[in-house]
Parts: sequence; structure tokens; C-alpha cells
Amino acid sequence: MRSSEANRIYFDRAADQLDLSENIRRLLLTPQREVQVQIPVELDSGEVATFIGYRVQHNNARGPMKGGLRYHPQVDLDEVRALASLMTWKTAVVNIPYGGAKGGIAVDPATLSPRELERVTRRFVDNLHDLIGPDVDIPAPDMGTTAEVMAWIMNQYDKFHGFSPACVTGKPVEYHGIPGREEATGRGVGLLTVKLLSRLGRRVPEARVAIQGFGNVGTHTAKFLRDAECRVVAVSDATAAFYKADGLDVLELIRYVHAHGGKLAGYTGGDAISHAELLTCDCDVLIPAALGGVLTAENAPNVRAPIIIEAANAPTDPAADAYFDEAG
Repeated sequence: MRSSEANRIYFDRAADQLDLSENIRRLLLTPQREVQVQIPVELDSGEVATFIGYRVQHNNARGPMKGGLRYHPQVDLDEVRALASLMTWKTAVVNIPYGGAKGGIAVDPATLSPRELERVTRRFVDNLHDLIGPDVDIPAPDMGTTAEVMAWIMNQYDKFHGFSPACVTGKPVEYHGIPGREEATGRGVGLLTVKLLSRLGRRVPEARVAIQGFGNVGTHTAKFLRDAECRVVAVSDATAAFYKADGLDVLELIRYVHAHGGKLAGYTGGDAISHAELLTCDCDVLIPAALGGVLTAENAPNVRAPIIIEAANAPTDPAADAYFDEAG
């Protein structure tokens, strides 16, 4: 199911409950602006490669639009459009004065050198600098982008508009960033997990947790839960997945990833499993923290975790959501 289709199903459910008129539904479903740009970049080899970038500005009724920028080979307009609308709903639900936007470039950052990735980023800003800014639309890190990428964006934006550190969030601390920003999402996921376990009367120490995705969100979630004495029994990234019934060594995992180009592949401290097996492994809490749409009608009946914490954007498709709702 495409991202926009799943998003529309969830939207219609909410709109029906709120009894929204057709005019309001149409207004809330239609992005204010969608931009697609070509990004021709000279590679280190001297060849020129062209990438496609997107920025969707969904709604600014509550304030400047806010949303991440992701680098991933599967990025397309449909996905970015859906994620932009989710940002509108998220900022509204938590009552902060922002609207929703999202951006992305269809590129695998692992295939580019740091210099090439910087050229891609700066050329993207060249195309969009008049459409973003502190009072208009503020990008942030997302899948495949880092604090360093945000610093490149700020530096390139400044060339057109003067010193403007508020044009992007998630920058390095030494480059006008905020301490704690990098780990904020993961800590929030971990804190929510601990609070929910306590509210449900479940024992927090020794609770068995499986985390799909071991990037920024997954690693900081794992570290927080390890400090809370939970057992992280399974983790995965795009390159590998591992399970250990008595708990993986989270700090060792993080050190391994940092020493091996941000990848889990080759780790020997757990039993190798498939990515599909991680979602259905024996655990108390499942935390999807990677791509969307990973929990489907096909695998939902096999999910053994009684608690699912959604750290990714829309990891549960509507059919799986209906199954879990029915199952209680």
C-alpha cells in the first residue's frame, strides 16, 4: 500500500469521527505547495549524476512549517507528501505553533563520499532557499541525514540570506545547535515505553524489547532502555538483524556501529535473524523505528509483542492496525 493511500484511510477515519465537512477535508488533504527539483552533481570521479529532490509544504495554519529531510533511495513524492501531512497532525496534537512539511532526496548516502553528499545537499538548498527559512519552513534531520548535513544547509542558506541559524534545526552544538537535540527522539521513545509499562502494571526491569532500526532514534532508545534495566533482545538496521534472549550488550552494539560505518553487519554478539523475524520475535515491546508500513495484514497475526511503540512514521498500515485493534 502506498504511503498516501494509508494516510488517506487514517485521515478519513479521524475526519468521520470529527464530522468534518467535505470542504474542510479537501483543504486539509491538499498540500499548499509541492516542489520537485533536479540536483545535478559532479562526483569525485568527474562524472555528473542527477538526483531528484522533493519538499512538500502541507499546511501553515498554525505557524511556520516544520519537518525533516531524508536521504533514502526509495524517497518519492508520494512518500514525502504523506510524511508532510503527518507533521501537520503531529505538531497540532502536541500543541506547538508549527505546521507540517517534509523533504527528501532519492539517494543512498552510503554510496556517496562525504564531499559528494555535501555537494548534493548544497545544490538542493540552491534550488529551495527562497521557499524555506525561520518564518516559513524549517527542515530538520531525518532518515539518512545528520547534524553535519544540517550544518551544510545552514551554511548554504546563509550565503543567500545572511546569518540565520534558525533556518534549520538539528545542527551540531558547536554550530548553534542545542545540547540534547540528537538524542531527544530516542529518549522520548524510551521514556514513553517505560511510562507505558508502568501504567500497564508491567515490570520495567527485565522487560524484553525489540527495536527495528538502529540509527539515531534506535540507538538512543536502546541506550535509554538499557539504563532503565530493560533487556534489549533484538535490533536491526538495513544491513542485519540480531536476537539474544538474555539481552544484547547495547553499549557494545553502539561501539560496533560507530566503528563500522554506522552498520550492524558483521556483529557477532547475537544470533543473526531475518528482518521479518525481528518483527515477530518473542518480546514484551516491539519498537518499529525505521521505515513506514512494516506492520501489515500479512505479518500482524504473527506479532507476539503485546505492546507496540511506533517510533517510525506510520509503521503500521491500516489493515494491521485494524487487526491489532480487534485483537486488543
